[in-house]
Amino acid sequence: MDDLDPNTPVLVGVGQAAERIDDPEYRGLSAVELAAVAVRAALTDTGADPAAVAARLDTVAGVRQFEISTPGAPAPLGKSDNYPRSVADRIGADPAHAILEVGGGQSSQHLVIELARAIADGTCRAAAVFGSEAISTARHLATADPRPDFTETRGGQLADRGYGLSGMVSRYSAAHGLTDAPTQYALFENARRARSGRSREQYAREMGEWFAPLSRIAAKNPYAAAPVERGADELATVTDRNRLIADPYPRFLVARDQVNQGAAVVLTSIAVARELGVPRAKWVFLHGHAELHEQQMLARPDLAEAPALVRAARHALEVAGIGAGELATIDLYSCFPISLSLIADGLGLRPDDPRGLTVTGGLPFFGGAGNNYSMHAIAETVARLRTTPGGYGFVGANGGTLSKYSAAVYSTVPAAWREDRSPQLQADLDTRPTVEVAIAANGPGTIETYTVKYGRRGPFGIVIGRLGDGRRFLATVDPADTDLLTTLTTGDPIGLPVYVRSSGKGNRVTATRDRMDQLHPVRVPAFRETYEFAEIRRDGRLLEVTINRPEARNALTPQANEELDEIFDAYFADPDLWVAILTGAGDRSFSAGNDLRYAASGKPMWIPENGFAGLTGRRAMTKPVIAAVNGFAMGGGFEIALACHLVVADETAQFALSEVRVGLVAGAGGLVRLPRAVPPKLATELILTGKRIPAAEAHRLGLVNRVVPAGTALAGARALAAEILTGSPTSVRASLQVMNETAAVTDVVDAVNHPSRALDDLMISEDMREGLLAFGAGRPPHWKNR
Repeated sequence: MDDLDPNTPVLVGVGQAAERIDDPEYRGLSAVELAAVAVRAALTDTGADPAAVAARLDTVAGVRQFEISTPGAPAPLGKSDNYPRSVADRIGADPAHAILEVGGGQSSQHLVIELARAIADGTCRAAAVFGSEAISTARHLATADPRPDFTETRGGQLADRGYGLSGMVSRYSAAHGLTDAPTQYALFENARRARSGRSREQYAREMGEWFAPLSRIAAKNPYAAAPVERGADELATVTDRNRLIADPYPRFLVARDQVNQGAAVVLTSIAVARELGVPRAKWVFLHGHAELHEQQMLARPDLAEAPALVRAARHALEVAGIGAGELATIDLYSCFPISLSLIADGLGLRPDDPRGLTVTGGLPFFGGAGNNYSMHAIAETVARLRTTPGGYGFVGANGGTLSKYSAAVYSTVPAAWREDRSPQLQADLDTRPTVEVAIAANGPGTIETYTVKYGRRGPFGIVIGRLGDGRRFLATVDPADTDLLTTLTTGDPIGLPVYVRSSGKGNRVTATRDRMDQLHPVRVPAFRETYEFAEIRRDGRLLEVTINRPEARNALTPQANEELDEIFDAYFADPDLWVAILTGAGDRSFSAGNDLRYAASGKPMWIPENGFAGLTGRRAMTKPVIAAVNGFAMGGGFEIALACHLVVADETAQFALSEVRVGLVAGAGGLVRLPRAVPPKLATELILTGKRIPAAEAHRLGLVNRVVPAGTALAGARALAAEILTGSPTSVRASLQVMNETAAVTDVVDAVNHPSRALDDLMISEDMREGLLAFGAGRPPHWKNR
């Protein structure tokens, strides 16, 4: 050992803390206080003077609690604005560096590996890594009187690395109910069951067999949140207490997050450990480690496997120079059965392995302490290895949706720091093919995997499938489609044919097209007698549409967008209407775009497939639409105006893409249309600042066709419409079609020579013949619109 580099990293102290609300000693500790208890225990565990060890810490690193892991996450009792330094204050430390790691179950072990590497290269000398959760206490005391206040305004230096959610969350997945871990993992689990060829009953029993040994260990662990031993049958059988969460998971088979737990590790260099007088019997070395990540969920070629995670586990053993059979202790992350069984299968381990597959009792039984579970696994591994020196312990930490894996091998056997080849392995993994995703899916397909999640509103079916061209889609099952729900809950649906149809609320799936037409009939374009959020007026060939929400500055809710989409469907389908005008009620606002108050209310949000007002995402705008802007056109309102063919503006009108000022982006076309309408530098300025431009300037820039006196925007639009109506509607349609078809053709000659069906149809139209005859006869033409 004396010949090792003095900068060799060693784990010198570990500590854990926990309390249950039904314990006689329950104190209702905050997350900060639980972490402080764990760190104090780790400092004491070093066998040196705890105060001296604390004074030598130059780095403290915290694992994020759930309450700070997503934007807007609830913290009913308050929280610290600098969690790592709040904990450091309580142990008498004043480190130069404080780190708040990204979220994910891999984060605790990642920090240990990262700081061990920093110690090895000399940029760190001593560090404490910790995490904690007081979720059970927050829930228990949220309505207490008086209610404790855990708010701390600590301030100070903090390297906050963010939530780490990039690539983990998307509008597409959220629109289809993939917002929680059980649902996402259930999709993987059912794909894995189908791959195995097992029946539902066989697979449920197998999941119970994987987890029953974990519960036996948790039952003996004083830090466990649920120290109750359960057999395989009890775990697999659905009962009132063991209710289904998301098929195939009953409650006993998912991570338990209602916990009050904390864990900590202290790392130093060998040199610092000697200076502090840490006994050599306390030293534990990091022999092997690896960290790899998977592709985004829907891009993965095989939803039954996670090769990056298995490769990380194997590589950590390779770096350590041992095989899985040489391990004395093992802890595999067990938030759901697949996260454990997938790695166990990859390492050749079985549920009845006499060493056990956990040292704590696993996440459903010991407790899923937020992102910090694996810190407990490391602490327990270190403690066990010290009691039987010379053995090796493996900890595998999983984060995201089988997304990130951090694996490490520990031992009391002295070892120099060893680098892994994770970057090279990751580069190779990144070359794997991915699956193309169909955002708007339509037509026949097959079920690739599925789940049904259960909540207060009843069962909710989710399907991942493949279209005939191989593209993958997400879709939901209508609650009224009891036949398909029954198939998902009792049958073996993977590989079955289905029919999928897109909508503004996402893709919907049924067993057949006939069933789709029954539940979600294709809307036949037609006008209604009355509308709730809009008014229409027909004047010969002209349709006038007024957004009728003046009390909300004509801002649009999902329901208002749906009405306008329906109106414009009818307009474009009606051969007797040749021009449309869109305006806003009142004299203050054309439209403020998305109704932010509605959006902030938590009510369901969606946008029709054709976009804001049924226009910003519409592909076939084959007849002219004129925006009569009679006031502010802000955010989505400006985007609607940009989507219209022509704009007439009141001289008092103002335009702005103001989304950046409320934390949004102009995603309904503003980011695309404005840079194509004005010089890119100017468009960028307007987009990034949310700057308002008056009607006169908008006219100068070519964003507005005509500026008219205050209060006359609609009259001005009518005048422009009248001019259009003097021309052939067939020619107008053909002109718009050719302009659309050639918009992306950069070469002018190629654009001029572009073959268009519209021009061919015009040649044989009655309007072309009538126009030429009328011109020759010196009379006004009588357009036929055909």
